[in-house]
Amino acid sequence: MLRHDSNVAPWPQFISIAVVPTSLGNRASRIVVENFSKLGLALFAFLILAVSVSAETAPCQRVTYEHSEYTVCEVDLRRQSVRLFWKKPDGHPYGYPSSLPRTLGNHSGHLLFATNGGMYHPDNSPVGLYVEGGRELVRANTSAGPGNFHMRPNGVFYVTGDVAGVLETRSFIKRKPQVDFATQSGPMLVIDGKVHTRFARYGGSRKYRAGVGSRDPNSVVFAVSESEVSFGEFARLFRDKLRCKDALFLDGGSATSFYSPVLGRNSNLLPLGPIIGVYGPD
Repeated sequence: MLRHDSNVAPWPQFISIAVVPTSLGNRASRIVVENFSKLGLALFAFLILAVSVSAETAPCQRVTYEHSEYTVCEVDLRRQSVRLFWKKPDGHPYGYPSSLPRTLGNHSGHLLFATNGGMYHPDNSPVGLYVEGGRELVRANTSAGPGNFHMRPNGVFYVTGDVAGVLETRSFIKRKPQVDFATQSGPMLVIDGKVHTRFARYGGSRKYRAGVGSRDPNSVVFAVSESEVSFGEFARLFRDKLRCKDALFLDGGSATSFYSPVLGRNSNLLPLGPIIGVYGPD
């Protein structure tokens, strides 16, 4: 949502005086009035267009929930495109959201924002399933282990055309959907409308966090905390405030990153593994 800055000066007010010879009478007066009316309508239409374009290029807003601040970006896949990036054409990891292509192929669409795309090893390779451009580059990881990724159930965020969603990893493997992009991370934050049972309501570690939730097949919501929050708080944000039936933790702590050339936001200094980029129409 775009907010009006009260410190910005209002539009200047102009008083136009037209001197019309009296011999022309009311007819000339009507012409002057009609011309000014047309100018006013043209200006109004321009302002409406400007607001529409601005809203299209910045699908993010600041949200406060349970006394914590978040940057929330709502994506309609019928209007915007979601992509996953790991390696550049030369084989080296992109590393930083600011390194992503500013446009998609054939210069269609421009980068709106980018954020964490799932957990990764020290060499920046994905810990779990990773699909890019319809190709499975890393297989699903169902092994047990320490850390957030292995806090079961973990899950998969996937995109197929203008459809996207979040599924538990075992459900994803069982369904075997054909996807264009997918990344595995963990833990799940919200599962079928319920907060992960291992999250304490108010306790637990507090970290900066990034996640994604699904509302319906054509819309997803990304959220990045602007302060340290617990898993429970983060999960309730997605379920209660953002109305997501399923949501997945993407990463957190010092690795949490959000970049947007549109909003003037820079990513952090640590290189990442998988990165999610969201593109809007030109």
